[in-house]
Amino acid sequence: MLEIRQTPMGADLKDFLGVVDDIYAGDSEYVRPLDLDLKERLNPKKNPFFEHAEGTIFTAHRDGKCVGRITAQIDRAHLERHHDDAGFFGFFDTVDDPEVATELLSSAERWLKSRGMKRVRGPLSLNINEESGCLVEGFDSPPFIMMPHHRPYQGALIEQAGFEKEKDLFAWRYDVGPLSKRVAKAHADIKAMPEVTSRPLSKKTMDQDVETTLDIFNDAWSENWGFVPFSKKEGDKLAADLKLFMVPEITRIVSIDGEPAAVAIALPNVNELIGDLHGSLFPTGLVKLLYRLKVKGARSGRQLILGVKKKFRQQRKYAALSAYLYAEMNEGGKQVGMTWGELGWTLEDNGPVNTAIKIMGAKKYKTYRVYSKEIAST
Repeated sequence: MLEIRQTPMGADLKDFLGVVDDIYAGDSEYVRPLDLDLKERLNPKKNPFFEHAEGTIFTAHRDGKCVGRITAQIDRAHLERHHDDAGFFGFFDTVDDPEVATELLSSAERWLKSRGMKRVRGPLSLNINEESGCLVEGFDSPPFIMMPHHRPYQGALIEQAGFEKEKDLFAWRYDVGPLSKRVAKAHADIKAMPEVTSRPLSKKTMDQDVETTLDIFNDAWSENWGFVPFSKKEGDKLAADLKLFMVPEITRIVSIDGEPAAVAIALPNVNELIGDLHGSLFPTGLVKLLYRLKVKGARSGRQLILGVKKKFRQQRKYAALSAYLYAEMNEGGKQVGMTWGELGWTLEDNGPVNTAIKIMGAKKYKTYRVYSKEIAST
């Protein structure tokens, strides 16, 4: 008999965290996230997301064993911006069993309906600014930092529960190396402009640099599907996280006539460094991670943010700013010994961005799908 248990955010997450060991047993590409990180993200007292959101956790149990998990959450910042009465589900991981998947999704749906939502969308863990989508293509390589991984059957289980595709998100593989003539020229043209300056983010000025980054991000991404701006406290948390993991060589803030105009931030791929820790930093995991991160260094990285303010994007003179940033990140990756990286995610229908990434020489290698479903009114 299947039992669905509800757990408040911030409570005991033992079953929620541990179930992935069974679900992904034998999947050599799966990287278990750090338990400590997930505990903080799902704790309303520690995650500023919950200052504008609420949520709950469901786990599925059969014969005393946990066989699946899901969260349900409502982001008021999303509702205030989009007015679509949509709530989210996230952290969706199950065994290959339609009953388990349907009951978990139905539990999330009922919880959202009881709070006035008319549509459920996901997986979003916890919102659009974190892990988004269910992996539907590209199961043959491990996930990068802040990207999800799923079994091939999980998307089908979501569809069997009555959900339909809403949007696909693409991840792109980019190999660090020589630039094409076209990109090299674009980089040189921008670099030659006397009004254009570029610098890496700095740990000494991190708070101000993150404020600048989010100002550019919130402007550049404001018209994107599902966009939600970062709050001030979420920015503060981002600054604290960057101080731990940032590699300055793969970050850039570009100013034009002294005004911040564009930004690019890549992070070392921490998932490359934690695969054998099995989610635990203790008793020795923390020492291993810090040594690998600070001494050995990651051989891959993920471009987390790249954006150009609209006022500059609309000026033909600065059309090559994105190519300039890609070229700068390529050079920074070389300097720290990175051999490849992941760009994205990007929206499937964002033609200009996807074209620019292709011009850089990147190839789409993963697809993530966001599903949605109307909540029945009866």
